[in-house]
Amino acid sequence: MYGSSEVIASLRARLILSMLALWLGACAAPQPLVVDPSAGVICEWGEQRFDLCRYSTDQERVEALLGEMTLDEKIGQMTMSIWHNNVSPRVIREKTIGSVIHTEGPFPGETATDWVANFNAFQSASLKTRLGIPLLVGVDAVHGQNTFEGAVIFPHNIGMAATRNISLIQRAAEITAIEAAGTGFNWTFSPCIAMPQHEHWGRVYEGFSEDPALTIAATRASVRGHQGGDLAARHTIAATAKHYLADGATEDGREGGDSVMSDETMREVHLPTYAAAVDEGVAAIMVGFNSLNGVNMHQNRYMVTDVLKGELGFEGVVLTDWDGGQRWGPAHTVINAGVDVAMQPGNHEAFMADLKSSVEDGTVPMSRIDDAVRRILRMKFQLGLFADPYARDEFSEQVGAAEHRAVARQAVRESLVLLKSENGALPLNPDRPIAVVGEHADNSGLQSGGWSIHWQGQSESYRGATTILNGIREFASNVEYSATGCDENMMADTAVVVVGEQPYAEFFGDTYQIYLSDDHKNMIRSCKQLDKKVVVILISGRALVIEHDLRVSDAFIAAWLPGSEGGGVADFLFGVDGFKPVGKSPYGWPSRYADLPLSMDDERALIPFGFGLDDY
Repeated sequence: MYGSSEVIASLRARLILSMLALWLGACAAPQPLVVDPSAGVICEWGEQRFDLCRYSTDQERVEALLGEMTLDEKIGQMTMSIWHNNVSPRVIREKTIGSVIHTEGPFPGETATDWVANFNAFQSASLKTRLGIPLLVGVDAVHGQNTFEGAVIFPHNIGMAATRNISLIQRAAEITAIEAAGTGFNWTFSPCIAMPQHEHWGRVYEGFSEDPALTIAATRASVRGHQGGDLAARHTIAATAKHYLADGATEDGREGGDSVMSDETMREVHLPTYAAAVDEGVAAIMVGFNSLNGVNMHQNRYMVTDVLKGELGFEGVVLTDWDGGQRWGPAHTVINAGVDVAMQPGNHEAFMADLKSSVEDGTVPMSRIDDAVRRILRMKFQLGLFADPYARDEFSEQVGAAEHRAVARQAVRESLVLLKSENGALPLNPDRPIAVVGEHADNSGLQSGGWSIHWQGQSESYRGATTILNGIREFASNVEYSATGCDENMMADTAVVVVGEQPYAEFFGDTYQIYLSDDHKNMIRSCKQLDKKVVVILISGRALVIEHDLRVSDAFIAAWLPGSEGGGVADFLFGVDGFKPVGKSPYGWPSRYADLPLSMDDERALIPFGFGLDDY
């Protein structure tokens, strides 16, 4: 039975969806399009009925379209807005907006089918513009299609790297592509290929590892998984390597700070990951909020034009991060640096007017505009949008599918790193009473971290997920649970204590408090004082200072941010089907705060890079 406030909230949500459906109007239904099989494109596009079939190659079609476009249409293609803020199908049509993003904000509907219909309405509007250039629809699907409640959410990259299972990383990306396509998207802003150097940074978990070799291998696998062998295939989407360059190496780990390093370090440590992404054919690269030796990456012509596009030969699309087209000054400073698409979620009109003025007064040469638009059109042809523009609704039923969850559960199981195992605490015996304590044990929001349903994550469970406690109860019938800790009335002689960080993302995650809270420390100690064997499961987006907590425990597991499939943690705890631990730490762990930052092979590390017990 719902309370009155819940009834009101439910009615309000239904009203909003009804109003949205009315707003989308007649353009909501995809228009039938005729494809010329021999050409692989729809022949006539847009109000002008521009005939693409007069041209035999995509390169010729790109040049033909470019020659027909007005300055306003070109700038529209270079502009990305957010689907729910100041943009509508009508605005898409009037401003010829080239791409939209969905991230934090109102959901495009309740079901995957709703999302597809919503984004198809925007696509239909783009096809009705003068030249009918189709729309790119982007999303921050960084560990699964994590913006849709009910999708499979994989461990964050830090956990995926801990598996050392490169084929599993590729398979996770393949599933992410399918579930993103099934909710209306053709472009993801993933993978993050930063190599974090400071545990203070709020995005440590978004990078795979501090190790260049491991990061390169994971980068290649992720790009292959998202894009497959053919970007035009219906089950693939465009990937984006981010955030170019050295965003994980800022001083003191500050988001958007300055990365100070020699040219040699830049080229030997940080650039090779992007060279690998380019070699794998990544469709896009996003520049970072950070600076490199005092020059902001959004305005760094040397790094974007000379190095990325010149030396590395990148032919794809370079885009800004959030509001990057005007965050640091006039639009021309970013576009002349070599950026092709500006993500302007709530102020696209200001950006477009600013850029147009700079072209008209000669500050931005038309050749730079044409280069950007040429790259954007080429990406749209590569995605097959000129032959098959609408969302892949046949994948909607696969979002959250059992077979996808099985892969994510395997990823969780393999990502866990066993840091300590003594006194026969593991594996757990399902026939014995087991105490499970800590709010993180029964909360899928807490176990998933940031970029999970919401930008900053959430402190509540979400639909479709399995919590760690749910997973343990699959195997053991006598489970005593307390969110606050052990008590003397518990019969179990073993306590699984699940502790960790609260969810966070980027700026909000920057912190110097890289240790457990007093409440969580006391939870571990109080269980030990009751003479129980203590198995600690640490939920965190980085290596923390845990020396005392490690000493007090009988077993200690770094679980990172496992995502939606908490059952994988239970598989690990019980050694299901003879499973033995395989996870290896992608970072070194500090003995004390004063030792930070640690280098990868730092002798001061409490737990070295690559450590992980392979048996209980």
